[in-house]
Order: sequence, then C-alpha cells, then structure tokens
Amino acid sequence: MAKIELNNVAHSYSPAVEEPEYALKKCNLIWKDGGRYAVLGPSGCGKTTMLNIMSGLVKPSEGFINFDGFDVTNISTSERNIAQVFQFPVIYNTMTVAQNLGFPLLCRNYSKDEITKKVDQVAQTLGLEDLLDLRATKLTADQKQLISLGRGLVREDVAAILMDEPLTVIDPDLKFRLRRRLKEINELYKSTLIYVTHDQNEAMTFAENILVMDHGKIVQVGTPLELFERPKTTFVGYFIGSPAMNMLQAEIKGKNVVSIGETVISTETDLSKVKSKNIKLGIRSEFVELHDKGKKNCISVEIDRVDDFGNFQLVSARHGKSPIKAKVHRDIAVPAGKAWMKFPETRCCVYSDEVLL
Repeated sequence: MAKIELNNVAHSYSPAVEEPEYALKKCNLIWKDGGRYAVLGPSGCGKTTMLNIMSGLVKPSEGFINFDGFDVTNISTSERNIAQVFQFPVIYNTMTVAQNLGFPLLCRNYSKDEITKKVDQVAQTLGLEDLLDLRATKLTADQKQLISLGRGLVREDVAAILMDEPLTVIDPDLKFRLRRRLKEINELYKSTLIYVTHDQNEAMTFAENILVMDHGKIVQVGTPLELFERPKTTFVGYFIGSPAMNMLQAEIKGKNVVSIGETVISTETDLSKVKSKNIKLGIRSEFVELHDKGKKNCISVEIDRVDDFGNFQLVSARHGKSPIKAKVHRDIAVPAGKAWMKFPETRCCVYSDEVLL
C-alpha cells in the first residue's frame, strides 16, 4: 500500500480555452497508507475525476501526484499498481470464481501454487470459498462485486484500492453487509481504500475520514462526527444528515448572541469581528429540545406535523416562515399547535456568508 499525495492538482477537460472550466479545482491532499476514506458529493462535483487522476486514467491539467514520495504523474495506470472497483462489476463470465480471482497473478507470471494459495486466502476472507469452482455467470451482483474487490486483494503490490460507486446496483441489506466486509478487509490487510459515493449513509458508515466535494472544490475533510456536528459550510450542513441541518436567517446582536426575528439565541461563537449581514444559525434536529414553556434559548414554533419513525418522532414546525425540524424520543408527548424549541448553546453553529465561524 502507499501514501498518496495530491500536490496543487487541478483538472479541466478543456484546458486550451481562454477561461477553462475546472472539473476539479486546485487541491492538496494526503491519503495515509492503510486509511479508509470516502469521497462524497452530488453528481458532477468532481469525485470521479479525482479518482481517475489517482489511478492514471486522467492526467491532471495542473499539479503532480506522489505515491510514497515518488512522482507518478506521467506514469501509466498499470505501472501505478492501482486496483479499481467500478459501479458495475468487471469480471470474466467464462471463468470460474477462482480463475477470476487469480487472473491478475497469472498475468504477472506467479506460479500455480502461489496463485492457489493466495486465491484460497482471499476467497476465505470474502466468503467465496464455497464458490471457487462456480462459473461467474451464475453469481449474484454482490458476489460479482466481491470478485472485483478480491482481484485487488490478491496482489501484494497494490498501492491502493479505488472504488467508484461500487454498491449502486446492490440491494440495501447487501450494501450494509458489504460495507462491513470492506471495513474488516481494511483492518486485516491494512489496505488503502478510497470509496467514491453520492450516498451520505454509505460514506458515514464506511469511512474513517470523509472528503466532501461541491462544484469541483473540496469543502471539508473530517471524520463522520466532525462533519455531522460542525459542518464547515451550509452546503455540508444541508448535504450531511437526514433531515438536513436546520438553517435559520439571523442577525448578530452581541459578542456571542444572534437573533431570529424577535428571539435572542446565545451561542459559543465569538461574533465580535463579523461584518457580514448574511448570517445563519444552524442546528441539527437531533440537538433541538422540545418544551411546552419558553426558557433561555427557546424559540416559539407552530407544530405542523409529527412523523413516527419507531425509535424517534420527527417534529416538523415553523417559526414564522422558517421551517424547523426536531428529533425527539418516541415517548415524549408532542403538543398540538404552539410549542417551544430550545437551541443549546454548545450545539449552535453560526455561519457568515455560508461559512462556519
């Protein structure tokens, strides 16, 4: 495996024009050896372009890439020793499972005994040991995807395993099991795994660190907890979490105080030097408290709807025209009509021009 570094890397698919449009804007990144990463963002944000630059399928318009300190910018995909797993499994249907798994080793002139030993080891890890003599045409979609992954694992010289939307065609229950298997593989083989997805649930349950992208730009890199509790931009707040983070237009009223309409809310953010008038207060629905009386940091709301999700209730309300959602325990009695919602100071995020202060 390898430490991968992107140094001032940017890419445009039309670099010759006077003002090129960048699919990937300039970035500097370090992917640590053995790490488990997700690249998350909506369609067209530059995720696949970044992955293809690392694999060598795309040469960046600007910058260079290092694998363990060695410049690989102008080196072919085959020379980089990258394993790729695509959205749709690329396997050989005329071959057996064992032949598919061993094919990368056969191409590198490994002996028959070495291939058998490595294939058996990887098949046991992936739960494919009972299918080794079966032809690939008879396999399910998730089994075929495991073979694609296994072809990367049989090679000891692989610098990283790059996965581009690998579970899109898999059923939800199988997705969960495969993500768990990928985490086990990462811990066992210390493989550098980089997983591209537009699905926040896949990213949050798979990765140790998540890179969030929007319009070709990296907007935040952090752990799932960091992205959830302290999104650095309103975009991340909207994109991460279900429901999205509550965002309310606000005004600065003091060093640590904002107002939402006539209601004053205290925060832990120093606002004394903020000049912008574009201020928003963000808070996750999980941190909003429901009360039947007004208290400090409480805002009056009109309850619109209560949805029972079994383990919690999702309360949809309004403060004036501003929607607010709160997740509350299923045993809490939600009042009809007017209620109060408390925003704890420690949970309030204040944004100036869409960026966290």
